[in-house]
Amino acid sequence: MTSKEIREAYLSFFKSKSHQIVPSAPVVVKNDPTLMFTNAGMNQFKEFFLGEAQPKFARVADTQRCLRVSGKHNDLEEVGIDTYHHTLFEMLGNWSFGDYFKKEAISWAWELLTEVYKLDKDRLYVTIFEGDDKEGLTRDMEAFDFWKALIAEDRILLGNKKDNFWEMGETGPCGPCSEIHFDMRSDAERAAEPGQDLVNADHPQVIEIWNLVFMQYNRLKNGSLEPLPARHIDTGMGFERLVRAIQGKTSNYDTDVFQPIIQYIAGRSGIAYGADEKTDIAMRVLSDHIRAVSFAIADGQLPSNNKAGYVIRRILRRAVRYAYTFLDFKSPFLNELVPLLAKQFEGVFDELIQQQGFVQKVVLEEEVSFLRTLTTGIQRFENYAADHRAVDGDFAFELFDTFGFPIDLTDLLSREKGLTVDMDGFQHALQQQKERSRAATAVDTGDWVVLQDDEESVFVGYDQLEATTQVLKYRKVTAKGKEQYQLVLSVTPFYAEGGGQIGDSGVLISDNNEKTYILDTKKENGLIVHFVQALPISLEGNFKAIVDSAKRQDTENNHSATHLLHAALKSVLGDHVNQKGSLVTQDILRFDVSHFAKITAEEIKQVEDIVNQKIRENIALKEERMVPFQDALDAGVTALFGEKYGDYVRVISFDETFSKELCGGTHVLATGQIGFFKITSESAVAAGVRRIEAITGTQAYAVIREQFELVAKMRDLLNNPKDFVSAVSKLIDDNGDLKKEIENNIRERSLAMKKDLESKFEVIDGVNFLAVQVDLPNADAVKTLAYALKGQVENLFLVIGANFDGKPSLTVAISDELAKARGWNAGTIVKDLAKDIQGGGGGQPFFATAGGKLSAGLSSAIARARDFVK
Repeated sequence: MTSKEIREAYLSFFKSKSHQIVPSAPVVVKNDPTLMFTNAGMNQFKEFFLGEAQPKFARVADTQRCLRVSGKHNDLEEVGIDTYHHTLFEMLGNWSFGDYFKKEAISWAWELLTEVYKLDKDRLYVTIFEGDDKEGLTRDMEAFDFWKALIAEDRILLGNKKDNFWEMGETGPCGPCSEIHFDMRSDAERAAEPGQDLVNADHPQVIEIWNLVFMQYNRLKNGSLEPLPARHIDTGMGFERLVRAIQGKTSNYDTDVFQPIIQYIAGRSGIAYGADEKTDIAMRVLSDHIRAVSFAIADGQLPSNNKAGYVIRRILRRAVRYAYTFLDFKSPFLNELVPLLAKQFEGVFDELIQQQGFVQKVVLEEEVSFLRTLTTGIQRFENYAADHRAVDGDFAFELFDTFGFPIDLTDLLSREKGLTVDMDGFQHALQQQKERSRAATAVDTGDWVVLQDDEESVFVGYDQLEATTQVLKYRKVTAKGKEQYQLVLSVTPFYAEGGGQIGDSGVLISDNNEKTYILDTKKENGLIVHFVQALPISLEGNFKAIVDSAKRQDTENNHSATHLLHAALKSVLGDHVNQKGSLVTQDILRFDVSHFAKITAEEIKQVEDIVNQKIRENIALKEERMVPFQDALDAGVTALFGEKYGDYVRVISFDETFSKELCGGTHVLATGQIGFFKITSESAVAAGVRRIEAITGTQAYAVIREQFELVAKMRDLLNNPKDFVSAVSKLIDDNGDLKKEIENNIRERSLAMKKDLESKFEVIDGVNFLAVQVDLPNADAVKTLAYALKGQVENLFLVIGANFDGKPSLTVAISDELAKARGWNAGTIVKDLAKDIQGGGGGQPFFATAGGKLSAGLSSAIARARDFVK
């Protein structure tokens, strides 16, 4: 079976078992503060397991693209080295939300593997949870009995808590699990050593392919377990490993999942895959990493220097390093793999082929930038190696952190020069960085204290800014040493941060008129949480929830303006323009779009004109809720890449022929409310992405008023000229003429001073020496004087002190021949003299300058200058 057939067989099988086949979620996580990337198939269903939302379907199945390169699940350094670790991988999964449980999950898994995929039953092993006395958890005999009916007992192995008790995190849903392992060794190897002893022993040919998790507990903050209200099934099967097992390969990279790309790399490099272990590893790294980078970019995460963007940049640079070092690709190559990958996943994950050009351009620009950095880093290593007998751990870490050198590259370069690397020092520096990073982002979240268990939270903020509500539950959160609380309300008019729009703030007023200020509102796994500094005295009874209406209105002005801006950009620049990020606050709007050239001043003017014309037309908002997602797409509604849309969506239109988008944010009732739109800046934010910042409403009015007042003041200063621009231009020209006149006067003054100083040199040991303090207004004047004397006086050793606006300065000039003959260096000398003025400086051997803070030290510095000549 081909990989495509294997994937289709999985989805068809579970469709026949009454599962709804759902699309993959984006690999970039938007509304879960505990995750950067989707790292398991269950992530998009987390809110169902937590009881924060109700699933539409009791049974679902999918293939989910996952990324494991950060946090607990970090496989990056193993990728390419072994045969089965990946950064991005597909996870086939099937779920039951309170419907079927262990019996069906086990029997269907066995049926699929042995009857559909025809895997050899004699090569399969399964594990069950052995129990844990400390937690009072008994052996999973229920799973054992179900497996016993399908497989020999000696192939049912007991697993400890680490391997066979799955937990979402430190808290949350969890439960025992049953793993399915496949033995890929030869018949001779299997006969020589039992497979039972190799399960979960990191043997490269005896690997786990499927994990069936039986979620039946909830882990509390204090570590205790409580039964979940409903029991769930969560399974995950590594697609790449499954294909390897079915196709009978010894490596995931030998399957048709990776071989097309690997063979392309081999062809372009002129090196056969299988010829050398180092080049094989490099090809595996490239074929894997291009998947992670491409899908992350397609899902909205651009490479950058922080958080998730830094992770993607690090993966991309690791691939470039391997291509550069082991495959001799000295120019950009990785981007060539994007079209191959897009074609491979067409019909599975179409996000990539729909954005193929954009993704390839971003990868190309990142490659060009990093190859420059790599060259600089190698030169820095060469300079370091010339003066050292070993590579210090801190320097190795600097190469890693600043220039993207993996420690193996530093080790390789070092061994070529006969140097050793302080690996312990490197690991220490790396660990310190990880600890700093963890400390900066650490959030301690307590358990929810539930006040009303059966109630669901309802959002009414699209239609009203006030509501009567009750507190359903609360918890304490500590981040960066500061304590806050989160509340969940039965009814809330507060919009939770999302889609680039900031969350609402406002106030809760109790029946006895106690006010609790809501500082922010966010969404966590579908749950709307309200941040407060302190809890109300009493959490019982009714509250009036009131949104800050002024902040909401200004935010709505900016949000609706982004929709008009998006449509205007498409009109002016072309249909290739797509939103790549946004920030909407009450003060500004920031809008990132895909475009590969600077947006010109004329284009910005055209965009502003279109948006302001639509504002003047006062177009009424058309809002459609609960529109079937596919119907919306078929109607031509703009959807954003990287967003996870449900089966039903909300459509926002301002003149359906102009702006029509899927959006969950809040908006003006008519465009006239926006008032006025003004772009304040346009810049590059990443390869192929331009950033526009703009203002509307009250902020735009304030800027316009400020500019009018500024112009009025300038007119008054210029005595109200008829032609304001011409008057300013004349003023600038006149000022330039005066500057030139002043510069000529200073130059003449310097040259006149030269004639006076020529007679003051004294001869010391064949050197014409002069150290003097002068009264000149700036460094250029002193430099002119020094070079004039240097051109007239042979064997010159000159030290000049001066004060520029109360700041002391020293200049040292030495004849070129004298500097060479006696080994003198003006830069070294001026640094020493600068100690007297509490400063520092440097320069060339024949001319150097220094500045300082202590003017009183000039005289002693000038006096000490004689010591250098003597």
